[in-house]
Amino acid sequence: MFLTENGDEMWDSESGTPLADMVRDAADAQSYRQLADRAVDPRTGYRASHSTLWKIGHGEQVKISPQLVRAVAAAVGLPARDAQVAAAQQYIGLMAGDPIGASTAEATVVMAHVPGLTAGDMPRVQDLLTKWAAGERGAEKGQ
Repeated sequence: MFLTENGDEMWDSESGTPLADMVRDAADAQSYRQLADRAVDPRTGYRASHSTLWKIGHGEQVKISPQLVRAVAAAVGLPARDAQVAAAQQYIGLMAGDPIGASTAEATVVMAHVPGLTAGDMPRVQDLLTKWAAGERGAEKGQ
């Protein structure tokens, strides 16, 4: 369990089913077999079956892997990062984003964190990223 600076418990919030929602939304316009025709991981060539996509869309247990997540992204026509973020949230309860607002036009910061985390909950991370962005030596070593 993780506590915020206010003492709130973070693991108790529902993480939802964003990967299942992503697959179900795509299946509203076509069959799971049609989705499976496009469910090919561009890196490895792994193909997700229509039954695996159906299981994901209906919230059933599947053996999750990077190849499967990239195949799901290809099937639904979204960037792999979107499917990776959704899978992290659904399967392990982590959110991915920039809760401290450190992203700039030149660099995007993505951190895996428990739901509800704010900049106030991680001042050391914010300080480290600020130093790194300013180009201070030693920031990458936490100095």
